[in-house]
Amino acid sequence: METLQEQQQGIEQKGVTEQIDFKMVTFSLAGKEYGIDIMKVKEISKADRFTYVPNTAPYVRGVYNLRGDIISIIDLRVMFHLPAPSKAEGLMEDMIILRLDNYFIGVIVDSIDKVVGISSSSIQPPHPLFGDINIKFIKGIVENEKKLYIILDVEKILGDADDEEDESRVEVMGIPMASETEAEADSAYGGDGKSGDLGLDFLQDTLKTFSRFTVSSVNREWIRERYAEWKSQHGGSDEKAQLKSPEDAQKFLEDFYSPCTGRLWNKDYADAMASILPDGRRGNLTAWNPGCGKGYETYSLAAALRAKNPEAVIKIWANDSDLLSISTAPNLVFNDNEIPEYLDAYMQETKNGKQLNEGIRKQILFEYHDVLHSNPFPEVDLIMARDLISFMSKNDQNRLMNEFLEKLKPGGLLFLGAHERINDPEWDMVEASGLVAYRKKNG
Repeated sequence: METLQEQQQGIEQKGVTEQIDFKMVTFSLAGKEYGIDIMKVKEISKADRFTYVPNTAPYVRGVYNLRGDIISIIDLRVMFHLPAPSKAEGLMEDMIILRLDNYFIGVIVDSIDKVVGISSSSIQPPHPLFGDINIKFIKGIVENEKKLYIILDVEKILGDADDEEDESRVEVMGIPMASETEAEADSAYGGDGKSGDLGLDFLQDTLKTFSRFTVSSVNREWIRERYAEWKSQHGGSDEKAQLKSPEDAQKFLEDFYSPCTGRLWNKDYADAMASILPDGRRGNLTAWNPGCGKGYETYSLAAALRAKNPEAVIKIWANDSDLLSISTAPNLVFNDNEIPEYLDAYMQETKNGKQLNEGIRKQILFEYHDVLHSNPFPEVDLIMARDLISFMSKNDQNRLMNEFLEKLKPGGLLFLGAHERINDPEWDMVEASGLVAYRKKNG
């Protein structure tokens, strides 16, 4: 019988180029290499604290709060009776968050490696010698770059049993599982979830796994242009252009983020914003800044609104689900080299550095909040939500856009990211100084 390596050499000698049509997230357990179909992977993550659930199997580590969803956590090493070294205090466990049918579940592994793209035709049938687990839980084996990978069938391991008497399937019922609607699982490309470009489809899946970035009509134009550029930079090959790690995904997305992300707006960007922002208002002027992070964007917006509307009573609701960032935002301190000259008039000296003055800070209410939960404040004149919705599922993107439409007053302005676009009859596009905003139609 030919080995995998001999079969591969035979293919190369015949001059046949295999099509990369299967991607898997690879990881290690007890020194062996494993893979899981990327279509079953929601994302990769790290965590060090789980809530214990009594009366569950030994391999159940507990439950975990994943951005508001309570998911079950399974230790694959304990499940397969493999060594499970204890982590030192404060060190994170490597987790793969799986999407199985209509729910999520997390599995702990020794370490996560990368995403590997292969031809499905190169996958060989499972054999007991290739793993330390029951052969019925192995989908197949494959060799890639001198590594032998055991591909697990997670549906058989963790999925709901079709036969109640089948005790070979792992029992995880009785502990909470976060559900996912059919709309959330749907691809951003619609019907069959395909763009017609296999390389681009694979990249879409990988971005979602590594960065929670969802390709949809909001950002599809940028993704297509960026992928063409990225592919060209990697020799024009779909295979070489694929993302294999979170670092690859972050590098791919470097040019996606809006100008001045994570810092105060510079003068050029503030001037461009000023050409679109409301002007000369009296009375109340309200704004909402979801996903405000540490507050740099919020403070920049507050100063810009004050400069254009000196007689208005300005109120900005700023929220974020990152507790550490939002807790430091109200008292954010700046070094001199961080402050654009146009903001000097709004600064005050403190013992730790410079802050925006009390007048600006009083305009802002920073709160810890998940934008996908109820947003109880009244209608606003402006929403600043740059680079936010692209990092949500397609279903959540739709929900939030409906929320924006509901919360904005007629004629109110919505700012999305520099590479996020809306094509909806409820909105009019507003362009000025190279920036784009969307005005809610009257009526």
